[in-house]
Amino acid sequence: MVKICAIGAGRAGLVHIRNFVESVPQAKLVAAVDANKEAAEKVGRDYGIERVYADYRQALADGGFDGVLITTPTFTHAEIAVAAARAGVHILCEKPMALTLEECDEMIATVQANRVLFQLGFMRRFDGAFHSAKQRILAGEIGKVMLVKSTGRGPGLPPRWACDIKKSHGMLAEVNSHDFDTVRWFSDSEYRRVYAEADAFKSADLKQEFPDFYDNAVVNCRMHSGALAVIDGACPADYGYDARVEILGSEGVMLIGELPNEAVSVCKKGTGIVRNTFPSWRDRFRQGYIAEDRHFVQCILEGKQPKVTAQDGKMALQAVIAANRSIAEGRPIEIPFPA
Repeated sequence: MVKICAIGAGRAGLVHIRNFVESVPQAKLVAAVDANKEAAEKVGRDYGIERVYADYRQALADGGFDGVLITTPTFTHAEIAVAAARAGVHILCEKPMALTLEECDEMIATVQANRVLFQLGFMRRFDGAFHSAKQRILAGEIGKVMLVKSTGRGPGLPPRWACDIKKSHGMLAEVNSHDFDTVRWFSDSEYRRVYAEADAFKSADLKQEFPDFYDNAVVNCRMHSGALAVIDGACPADYGYDARVEILGSEGVMLIGELPNEAVSVCKKGTGIVRNTFPSWRDRFRQGYIAEDRHFVQCILEGKQPKVTAQDGKMALQAVIAANRSIAEGRPIEIPFPA
């Protein structure tokens, strides 16, 4: 049995916590941490977790678990992950990996030095449709990948702290990190150059407090393989959660995902055809999150490296940082770039 400590009891944290309690039979959630002690205590009551903390340091000092789940704000990831690695604890860290590439490097070095496992939370890689698409690309079903178009739109704004680019890298990190990883994964190539445009169309008032804030963005990319890519993001998207990918190959095209979340359509004279959309990312990728959490536990039990590594997290962050630099400077940014 793998014992887990959950650090963070917010929206993403609760998804994983529920999974570990209800859907990962080889794991046991033994501790929960949140800076808001009341939130930690509520999680303890709701899921039968006896040990609750307001400070992750105390949890690590007390020990008694094999792995930690980190779902705290982005700017805290590096500090917590480094401390966990030094304590000899395996790490499942939500995206984005960290705030800077230097933090990523420190996390990677500490994980390696202490011989612990690190898995980055790109749950799309564990989703059935996305996984199947990757295998079919590898099998050459659509030939050479020429263009990847990835859409990631969320129904609500990220937490308020994420509106500050200095604390989060904005929507492209907090929402579209998955798209940056998707493009890299499906093209099987690193980013060479990005050019991004963004604006605040839906929440223009936030731009007064956070001058660099944006809620819509388009990123054009060139990969080292020669492939092209387009990432588009919007948050909030009032119509629901939207994650779709189109991959154009030399011998065909592949489409992943769709807006409707059920095979039921209603047609009426007054409304026309109506189909329900996914209300949130929790619904669209529920099975992907479960598979991701199970994989983390299995890697600990078998002592094998996770499918999604710290390097994957760093490469996605590097592209996000380049895109934000492109928005700020109004020009394409080559990758890698000077610090």
